[in-house]
Amino acid sequence: MSFAKRDYLLEREREVQDMWDREAIFQMDSPKEEEKDDYFSHKNKYFVTFPYPYMNGRLHLGHTYSITKAEFAVGYQRLKGKRCLFPFAFHCTGMPIKACADKLKREMEEFGFPPQLPLTSAQLSEEEEGHQGTFQWPIMRSLGISDEEIKKFAEPLHWLEYFPPLAKQDLKRLGLKVDWRRSFITTNTNPYYDSFVRWQFLTLKDRGKKAVSRRWLAL
Repeated sequence: MSFAKRDYLLEREREVQDMWDREAIFQMDSPKEEEKDDYFSHKNKYFVTFPYPYMNGRLHLGHTYSITKAEFAVGYQRLKGKRCLFPFAFHCTGMPIKACADKLKREMEEFGFPPQLPLTSAQLSEEEEGHQGTFQWPIMRSLGISDEEIKKFAEPLHWLEYFPPLAKQDLKRLGLKVDWRRSFITTNTNPYYDSFVRWQFLTLKDRGKKAVSRRWLAL
């Protein structure tokens, strides 16, 4: 079976994507005062965004399925001659990453490095038995990550350094029409984004738009 046609199309795809990068096709800036005309009118703008994917692993087919809606929309509006902006971000706040990092740390403490994980319930303590099959180490291995690299994920910040660049690489390979200058990750490792979120919640708090339960909730 020949794959010549497929290989040719893949090569052409890479060439076109390289051209997009060189010519900054999807970068969109505000117009200068002297440039403002009908092309820069508010009716000729189109903005699309996508819920930030959570970075406790690689992107998967579900992300691809959902993101094509934004991708097709912005592509269609570009064909109509509109000035289109598609920023992109990666979600790293919340407890899932910290919980996964803590699990890896605990597995190394209890089972050594690399962890010699129990295979049967007889090898588990009563407390551990309820968590059988939920060890974090084999999940990381299933992503093709070596034991030496997995060890680094016991530090939560390593997740922020490892997965977002891979996600960006995958999305660029998909051909997403994103202005990658406008990409960021959440958490206070990005002080600009974090300060804006803090401002929003402090403003809501100052205006009495809050409720107290186990945590602060904006109304």
